[in-house]
Amino acid sequence: MSTTTPTASSTKLPVAGPDSVRREAKLLAREYRTGLSVVLGLHGLAAIAGLAGPALIGRMVDQVTDGAGLSVVNKLSAFLAAAIVVQTVFMYLARRQSFVLGETVFAQLREQFMDRVVALPLSTVERAGTGDLVTRTTRDVDALSHTVRFAVPSVLVAIVATVLTTIATFAAGWKVALPVLVAVPILWTGTRWYLKRAPAGYLREGATYAVLNGTVTETVDGARTVEALGLGSERRRAVDRDLAGCYKAERYTLFLRSVWFPSVEFGYFLPVAATLLWGGWLAGEGQATVGQVTAVTLYVLQLMGPVDELLSWLDEIQVGAASFARIIGIGDVPNDRTASGEQPSGTEITAQDVRYAYREGHDVLDGISIDLAPGERLAVVGPSGAGKSTLGRLLAGIHGPRTGSVNVGGVPLVELELDDLRGHVALVTQEHHVFVGSLADNLRLARPGASDDELREAMSAVDALGWAERLPQGMDTEVGSGGVELTPPQAQQLALARLVLNDPHTLVLDEATSLLDPRAARHLERSLSAVLDGRTVVAIAHRLHTAHDADRVAVVEDGRVSEIGTHHELVNAGGPYAALWESWTDAPSAGSGASGGSGGSSGSSASSTVSTEQP
Repeated sequence: MSTTTPTASSTKLPVAGPDSVRREAKLLAREYRTGLSVVLGLHGLAAIAGLAGPALIGRMVDQVTDGAGLSVVNKLSAFLAAAIVVQTVFMYLARRQSFVLGETVFAQLREQFMDRVVALPLSTVERAGTGDLVTRTTRDVDALSHTVRFAVPSVLVAIVATVLTTIATFAAGWKVALPVLVAVPILWTGTRWYLKRAPAGYLREGATYAVLNGTVTETVDGARTVEALGLGSERRRAVDRDLAGCYKAERYTLFLRSVWFPSVEFGYFLPVAATLLWGGWLAGEGQATVGQVTAVTLYVLQLMGPVDELLSWLDEIQVGAASFARIIGIGDVPNDRTASGEQPSGTEITAQDVRYAYREGHDVLDGISIDLAPGERLAVVGPSGAGKSTLGRLLAGIHGPRTGSVNVGGVPLVELELDDLRGHVALVTQEHHVFVGSLADNLRLARPGASDDELREAMSAVDALGWAERLPQGMDTEVGSGGVELTPPQAQQLALARLVLNDPHTLVLDEATSLLDPRAARHLERSLSAVLDGRTVVAIAHRLHTAHDADRVAVVEDGRVSEIGTHHELVNAGGPYAALWESWTDAPSAGSGASGGSGGSSGSSASSTVSTEQP
């Protein structure tokens, strides 16, 4: 299991290597060594109690053979019943403690994983996309949960039971037990063959699901674009291609199991038959008693249970180990910024000779320079793929430039602590999430120490206090999955209220209301105006009345700023912006697209979003 497996080329997030996996596992074992010792001790006592059965039955056989009376048999039967009761009690306690330990360990792993996920550099999340991250937070977490809760305790139990039963088998009659050794080379060879191939196979399987999730998520998120451009067939082919990759990866791991499992089954039953034949010959030669043969055969049969459980759960361990490697691999993501500790001396934003590339040698931005005065409204327009959204992410500090600088108050954005950065600049898009919890908890994500009055003031500022107070328990109402479902406009107002609480001086708006119908968009524009008041605004303009109302307009083409000036200056210049404006105002949908009209305030229109690529 390593980062050089086929998964490495299929994911933009790292996968931990075997050394990291072992190190993390050892740390967990060391941290929970007391609980682990209790679990192993209880299972050991249960296994010891279970070993009494075959020995007592063998003893009864010999006693009956020697003509012992019924009282002796009854006494042995009573011991057998007592041993079963003791084994049942210890097994119950051991299983219960195993599940408690498993839940405790998994709870810690889940919290550590979430801490690492929310601490991921924003640039890494942007580059990686949603597929891989979603797969790790769903499929991999579920697989690891199953492994920690069930597979690991079961394997530990099976190891203890196997060792003790093997000792008891040879103690009952070592000559009779010799055929047990026949299973060792069979099980060793088959299991070694499987373990040599399984880790890479399961890592590859996880990566294919990440790719599939990414394709499906992108298709769903861009459904309207797919429909508008007639890309349905192409997206179906992409999903079919990724499904074929999943199918191929699944078939490979199924092939491994189809070879390994039959060899294991053969290794189980051969020793039983061999023990009966060999033991019968020894008994006939007078080198073993019938009771010894009976006890050893029962022990061999009993040995099949823990060995079968050990090897069966070993397959689950491989799945869990692959998921564990992908989950702890999140922690290997390097930080995308180094805080210098320097504090900005002002609120002005400056970008100087900025270049940025998603792929080496292919710059998306090519030497852009822009100065933003405090309180200025700048609209960024241009054709699709020109680099508008990328520029917005650089101005919001999500990405750092490949060359050049983006500063706030003379300090590079990438040299600010992330929490400090969000107090200066925030990116607003149409993607807003309502977390499970109360409405107040959702608001306090922006400012944990905010008072109830401050929460109400923030909701009132975005014209949302009315519906918030009408909820069943007001601000304490549970929202999100399983709670009260907020409408898209309400969810976006909640996000805007968070911005009011966070209070950044600069906002970068990118398609903030594009997923809403025109009526909802107009209502939210009024809410947004309260957030924009007094702040510097960079609006990635997809509706050109936004540009009309802005203080300045920057036209981005092929990664460069081809024009910059006021709306009227650029229209009179007769350049690319004038052509865009003429195309937009002449288009049949321009009137409906410009909801709110060009006469609205810059604040209320800064988030409007309709494509500037209309003919």
